[in-house]
Amino acid sequence: MTRFDFSPLYRTTVGFDHLSSLLDAVSRNDNAGAGYPPYNIELLDKDSYRITMAVAGFSEDDLNIQVENEELTVSGRRSDENEERKFLHRGIGARNFERRFRLAEHVKVNGAGLENGLLHIDLLREVPEAMKPKSIPIGKGYLIDGKSRAKLKQAS
Repeated sequence: MTRFDFSPLYRTTVGFDHLSSLLDAVSRNDNAGAGYPPYNIELLDKDSYRITMAVAGFSEDDLNIQVENEELTVSGRRSDENEERKFLHRGIGARNFERRFRLAEHVKVNGAGLENGLLHIDLLREVPEAMKPKSIPIGKGYLIDGKSRAKLKQAS
């Protein structure tokens, strides 16, 4: 497994100490999933995403979508109704699965739908107003502790 040295990052940033454990978890999950079911991640707009998963043979009742602690979990559990059938060839994947996606801060699940064997999960980044950049006006009468800067210069 490839390990990354994040010590230069830690010297100039605050709050990114969880990054190395996140990358380790992602590499473990990537190897464990073995690519089933296949999926796409699309950027629809600046703050809008869509995950599309190929879930042929699964109904809405067989699928579960859950978000907890900024982690999206999609799982499929098939009932054993096909046990009675005798297949000569079985090429359509029908095994149970669980796929996890780590979501960035402020990314929320906006909705989900199943259409033609494809599960679409729409995601939206909603940055709170308090976290958006704001412009600070520059005024002539700048105050420090209720006194203007000009008056402070005169007093010294």
